[in-house]
Amino acid sequence: MERAKKMNNSLNVLADSLDMKIDVLKKILDHTTRQKSIFECEDPDLDEFDRLVDEKDVLVDKLESLDDGFETLYQDVSEQLKTDRDRYSSQIKILQGKIREITDMSASIQAQEARNKKMIEDYFTRSRQGIKQNRASSKAAFDYYKNMTGMNLQIPGAWDSKN
Repeated sequence: MERAKKMNNSLNVLADSLDMKIDVLKKILDHTTRQKSIFECEDPDLDEFDRLVDEKDVLVDKLESLDDGFETLYQDVSEQLKTDRDRYSSQIKILQGKIREITDMSASIQAQEARNKKMIEDYFTRSRQGIKQNRASSKAAFDYYKNMTGMNLQIPGAWDSKN
């Protein structure tokens, strides 16, 4: 009886761990969506983007910690789950449902991250092209200035004042 109680507690802790992981993934997905909206603007707020990246780093660390804890606990109970599968079938189904939800959310996050990466690359490509164009314009203006100052233009009024 004591063993069954310990097993039920462990399964509840596993379920709680998966719930926490789902919450963290929801936050990561929200941050990823917000990053997308930043680069949909004409003039993206790069400081806000960096802030979201920093926050996502913290969330990813938390996710990894939850994964480690889940994996450790699962290793402790996996053998008993295999031998008493029927006894814990309802709890196993609940865990499987949560794992499916986590897998779906992870896939959504990865897909959005790939789209965001493309948007960011496009933004920086456009920025570099703009910089090149500005350099060319500045060079043309500077060359014009050099040519004009090097021509030793005679000012017609200067002849009149010498007489």
